[in-house]
Amino acid sequence: MRNPCVAHRGWSSRAPENTMSAIRLAIADPEVEWIEIDVQLSKDHVPVVIHDYTLRRTTNGRGEVKDWTAAELSSLDAGNWFSQMYQGESIPTLVEVLSEAIGRCKLNIELKTDGIRYPLLEQKVMELVQAFDAEKNVVITSFHEGALYRVRKLSNQIRTGLIIDGWRSTLLKELEELGSDFLSIGYARLNKDRMALLKSAGIQVMAWTVNDTRTIRKIAALDPELMICTNYPDRWHEAMLQRVSR
Repeated sequence: MRNPCVAHRGWSSRAPENTMSAIRLAIADPEVEWIEIDVQLSKDHVPVVIHDYTLRRTTNGRGEVKDWTAAELSSLDAGNWFSQMYQGESIPTLVEVLSEAIGRCKLNIELKTDGIRYPLLEQKVMELVQAFDAEKNVVITSFHEGALYRVRKLSNQIRTGLIIDGWRSTLLKELEELGSDFLSIGYARLNKDRMALLKSAGIQVMAWTVNDTRTIRKIAALDPELMICTNYPDRWHEAMLQRVSR
């Protein structure tokens, strides 16, 4: 059995992260089961797909995402920082991603919020997920527990998951209280005992972000159902082939 592959921000080692080019590359590989994306809100409350709160690293814009309208954000260049080949690539809306992915690949939608930004984020994202009848094809994740509580109030069918880069003894209780059956965790925090504990509690686990073949192979060996989130689906392929050949 192959550990499920999750393309982190799309195939982000081959195309600029969180763009339609990176997402389409991931969708085109039939063995990539999931794509992880980051969602924020524009000034006019449109869900847009971008990781950083600020625009500088991945676009030619300046300032914060929340201060630009969706139309203004779509006019920015989100590809040239990665390669001239992607010059003119835009920041996609969540609608664009759902239109492309649903029915072809599952989505891990991370809500980018610190609890103060984007009071309408959960509502706007869930409106679109429900409009696409995609509740069974996505999981909504966040570092912020309050965001997950709000999502659960909007839908009792959607799956939610906590994102952490650590470990604590209260974790299973927290997940139970959140109504979450998914955990996105920094790969260095996992071992066989912790993985077994989570699995016995019915928690689906995704390890992030595993980018070299040797480490992918090592983390995959913890459990065959452990999801591997990577910028390099090609290295995931290589690691899975090496595991089979051994």
